[in-house]
Amino acid sequence: MMDMPAHEIVERLKKPPPLCRPFVSVDEAPAECLNLMNECWNEDPSKRPGFDEIFKQFRGISRGRRANIIDSMLRMLEQYSSNLEDLIRERTDELEVERTKTDKLIGQLLPKSVAQALKKGKPVQPEHYSDCTLYFSDIVGFTTISALSEPIEVVDLLNDLYTMFDAIIATHDVYKVETIGDAYMVASGVPNRNGNRHAAEVSNMSLDILHSIGAFKIKHMPEIKVKIRIGLHSGPVVAGVVGLTMPRYCLFGDTVTTASHMEASGLPYRIHISLSTVKVLTSLKVGYHIDTRKAQVKGTEDTYWLMGRDGFDKPLPIPPDLAGGASNHGISLDEIPVERRQKFLDRQSKIKK
Repeated sequence: MMDMPAHEIVERLKKPPPLCRPFVSVDEAPAECLNLMNECWNEDPSKRPGFDEIFKQFRGISRGRRANIIDSMLRMLEQYSSNLEDLIRERTDELEVERTKTDKLIGQLLPKSVAQALKKGKPVQPEHYSDCTLYFSDIVGFTTISALSEPIEVVDLLNDLYTMFDAIIATHDVYKVETIGDAYMVASGVPNRNGNRHAAEVSNMSLDILHSIGAFKIKHMPEIKVKIRIGLHSGPVVAGVVGLTMPRYCLFGDTVTTASHMEASGLPYRIHISLSTVKVLTSLKVGYHIDTRKAQVKGTEDTYWLMGRDGFDKPLPIPPDLAGGASNHGISLDEIPVERRQKFLDRQSKIKK
């Protein structure tokens, strides 16, 4: 009706004045429709009616008459718009739920700062920590328990035990580094620095774990008590992410080696701590109960047992008497249930052959 090519109409619309609007004869549509068209052409977008208002006016124009094609079209557009908004909202909510799950899972595998850097594609540089305390523990006689158990029973045992440990460490300012078999490694002061509180956090956690292990039962062998050795050491470490496929947050340095040695040379139901950890705990003046363990080898420094803390009134399991050459790494034959004892002896004889 404007008698000009489309591109020229578009150019005139883009560059007013004058405003480019079509001319519609009054006999081509009802006056109400023409007025509504003019409102929709308003140069100010805020003054143009929305779809709800257009639909409302068209219903007034039709005055209850049978719906025409315009009514049907508007109704379809309105329904489509509403459905599309609901669909987008639903998909956005689903995406947010999945993103939260993914972030939570990554946060359980890696420290938050490391996870954020990896998500952004940034390299994670190794970092030096001058003060931290490390915890190592493992199950006394785990090899024997494994020999007495089916593989699925071993998995269930470790899952039950470490689920209990995980619940305990959640109440302390510590970070679970890793579990390897029956070994459990925790750090404080890494990756979040906490001044000189690292030794106290790990010590308090160790006392809570030792208390809980006293009541722990193996589902398939409740007669056998699970005994653990715990070793603590304080000092500097270097932390970094190793690998691209299944990356691991690892700690390196002599502190790691010494903490592991403190555990390996400890005794069942005991918390074996080094002199460096004792110095940090003593400086806090919280009232930790510490006994000296005389050096096992001439020329080496004394180590210590953490026995408790002022205000800590939870019962701790009584360490077994290892006099008479008993081992601190195994389970005696008398502790093995009779029905499993022969099975154990048969396996031992096969190994010797």
